[in-house]
Amino acid sequence: MRRLGTLLGEALTRHEGAELLDLVERVRLLARGEDAGAELATVLDEVDASRAIPLARAFSAYFQLANITEQLHRSREISDRSSGRLQALTEQIADAVADGSLDPGLPAEVMRRLELRPVFTAHPTEASRRSVLDTLRGIADLLDAADDPRRPGADDERLARRLAEMVDVLWQTDELRVERPKPADEARSATYYLGSIITEVLPDLLEDLDRALARIGVELPVTARPLTFGSWAGGDRDGNPNVTPAVTLEVLNLQHEFGIRVLTAALDRLVRELTASTRVVGEISAGLRAALAADRAALPEVYGRFIRLNAEEPYRLKCSYILARLAATRARLAAGSPHVPGKDYLRITELVDELELMRASLAASHGELVANGPVLRAIRTANAAGLSLATLDIREHADAHHATLGAIYDQLGELDVPYASLDRPARLALLVAELAGRRPLLGAVPPPLPERAARTFELLTTVRRALDLYGDGVIESYIVSMTRGVDDILAVVVLAREAGLVGTGRSAGAETGSGTATGSGTAAGTSAGAGAGSRSGSAAGTGGAWARIGFVPLFETVTELRAAGSLLERLLADPSYRSLVAARGDVQEVMLGYSDSSKDAGITASQWEIHKAQRELRDTARAHGVVLRLFHGRGGSVGRGGGPSGEAILAQPYGTLDGPIKVTEQGEVISDKYILPSLARQNLEIALAAVVEASVLHRTSRQPDHVLAGWDDTMAAVSEAAQGAYRSLVADPALVPFFLAATPVDELGNLNIGSRPARRPGGTGGLADLRAIPWVFGWTQSRILLPGWFGVGSGLAAARVAGAGDELAEMYRSWHFFRTFLGNVQMTLAKADLTIARHYVSTLVDPEQAGLLDVIRAEYDRTVREVLSVTGQSELLETAPVLRHTLQVRDVYLAPLHALQVSLLARTRAAGDDADPRLRRGLLLTINGIAAGLRNTG
Repeated sequence: MRRLGTLLGEALTRHEGAELLDLVERVRLLARGEDAGAELATVLDEVDASRAIPLARAFSAYFQLANITEQLHRSREISDRSSGRLQALTEQIADAVADGSLDPGLPAEVMRRLELRPVFTAHPTEASRRSVLDTLRGIADLLDAADDPRRPGADDERLARRLAEMVDVLWQTDELRVERPKPADEARSATYYLGSIITEVLPDLLEDLDRALARIGVELPVTARPLTFGSWAGGDRDGNPNVTPAVTLEVLNLQHEFGIRVLTAALDRLVRELTASTRVVGEISAGLRAALAADRAALPEVYGRFIRLNAEEPYRLKCSYILARLAATRARLAAGSPHVPGKDYLRITELVDELELMRASLAASHGELVANGPVLRAIRTANAAGLSLATLDIREHADAHHATLGAIYDQLGELDVPYASLDRPARLALLVAELAGRRPLLGAVPPPLPERAARTFELLTTVRRALDLYGDGVIESYIVSMTRGVDDILAVVVLAREAGLVGTGRSAGAETGSGTATGSGTAAGTSAGAGAGSRSGSAAGTGGAWARIGFVPLFETVTELRAAGSLLERLLADPSYRSLVAARGDVQEVMLGYSDSSKDAGITASQWEIHKAQRELRDTARAHGVVLRLFHGRGGSVGRGGGPSGEAILAQPYGTLDGPIKVTEQGEVISDKYILPSLARQNLEIALAAVVEASVLHRTSRQPDHVLAGWDDTMAAVSEAAQGAYRSLVADPALVPFFLAATPVDELGNLNIGSRPARRPGGTGGLADLRAIPWVFGWTQSRILLPGWFGVGSGLAAARVAGAGDELAEMYRSWHFFRTFLGNVQMTLAKADLTIARHYVSTLVDPEQAGLLDVIRAEYDRTVREVLSVTGQSELLETAPVLRHTLQVRDVYLAPLHALQVSLLARTRAAGDDADPRLRRGLLLTINGIAAGLRNTG
């Protein structure tokens, strides 16, 4: 870091002059002094607009360099010691089987449906441009090369010069986006990371999983998909008017362009490796021979081009056919042409089947090492990546579906009152009857619908077009935001039936026009993480039902979370809907929202209600013979459910995980976890091992029922008191003006970090209109970080006063959920700095609202005191000294940025519309720099 700091100082001097470097050092030293507040404010207030920008950039660049250096350091620590998580876990499983505490057949059964799916969302909390991230990745590569003991000493000067060049490039690169990104831009960002992960990380990771399982006699099926990826970019319509049906198709085409590129590279590697000659290894299998004959008939031009070179190298020849089909698939999708069997691919299973033919042939002719080496790695890569790198989720608000149905029913004129006037029971009765019947609502020629209704219905028909063009499985989940009743799910199911996406009693093949797989399957046998069935087409369920997509309720507030179990019970009890679940392999996905529940009731109540909801959903799914796939909508910050993924997975209630799970990855968390391949490997291995452990070893409670019941009662008391404290604060009419004044949240909209608006449309300007991300992001900028801890102290204090002090300590020692919760809160408390916050408040907030900081300060002190009491520590992060030291070092450089931000906020607000654009740009740069310095900001 010192080396990079020196290079940054040299770059500043070259581009801006020695005066800027002197100013940077003066501001940094003043910010460190306890009594220098007035002098620092004077210095910063005298910084003119021309100097504000490079000053902010200087500190921001430092944090960008600090982040990549820290990531490189972590990656080196990982490479210096073999983690062995998967091997240790499989040994633990073997021990459990040996001592009789685990069914010997269970591990293999779970492996068939194991599927961890990180879902890359387009949520706007990544402030850094990809151009900056690319440069930082280059700097990390150079630092790594410079410290490689194997390189010749003569390279010193060259590497030093290259490093200086890259730091100079960083200084010359604009950190701020000129315009707001479009959904397609967000999709490109996701594919940037996915391509790197799938090519550089995934093959070795899945091979290690294979080997670890083989040591205990468990085979990971070739068709298994233990790790896949998802995306929301171009599919999340809730509150984002920029995501249109046309954009969804554009993004899918873009994903396939990148996905086919990744698969082509994997097949090119196979061509170089599969040099086996029939003159050496003998004949190939009859199945492969027949396939090559069919290939010759379908693609004679490929045969003519390669037979001379590969006459005795059938595996290379087969790879050439596959490569030709991939190229034809790319061309077909670009032209929007129909699939031609034998010429191109519609589903990834077609390509995987060809690779499996090669693998079986090699294994039968003493080529097991190659068959289970490069060929199996290619199969695993193809299964994980598919043709599109990631499965696209669709999300829409529940009200949009009811508005569309209202337009349809009102045109039919058969209801006594307008559809919108129906209460929930009446609406539910209508929809249940509609699904049980077979009549089409719209007919062969649908009548014209109002604009909003037409857009919603067009989304569903676009999904059908996408499945026809790109193959079943490219879209699997249709997520319904703000699900409050069973009618909210059945409404979209009725519309999906009208769009040709589902059927509750007719032939699947007649409806879809595409290949289907029949057989209802069982929860244990055919779910395969919900991906396998849908990947190969829709599956016919009870009574001939079929479904090309699954429907996912999203529970987002405390009220909805408390009703989640009963809602799922009523939903699965409906015969028509249950038949659709059977058609999807008896898998029901449910999404849990962390952001809005935390904003609604505070972090304690949010975490507790989500934990309880998972238990109820688990029990309901079991009662109906359904595999539950939970989708955790976690943000980057603790206030939005963030924190270490592995710990969060293990902290779930017992029996919740049974193979499949989805977890969002968003904002700056993506670059932090995946920018370096070694870090990506570590994070994915930790999460994958946690999923296996939870699915196999945590199927029953670790504690006796009476102990868990007592902990539940104590946690309920903590949650109730914490929620009361939080809601008392947010109900104060002074809070919204305090928040808007004390944070740069209004200025955040100018940072152009996402395609979705920061506020909900049509609001009144209150707290309810503000989305959860800017709510968290704003508090972070002023170092209050309120959503990540407020109310926790009141909750713990109430339980302790009631006599549960010893029990709280035992809960922390022995309950994974409670320990993970307090660990995340403790990290947030350590990042908060109310001394810095006071400078924001005293400078920017009206005195009538400024007193709220005293309320916040009192709860902060109470929370620190209670957390230390429960954990038995004398200071925050006592058991994590490296993290504590890292935060202390960062504070040295954060303090000047905060001081500059306060100065620029005061000046730009005072000037209003007449503020110097250069001051506004400097302000945005401070937001960028503070986000880089604190990392998990949104």
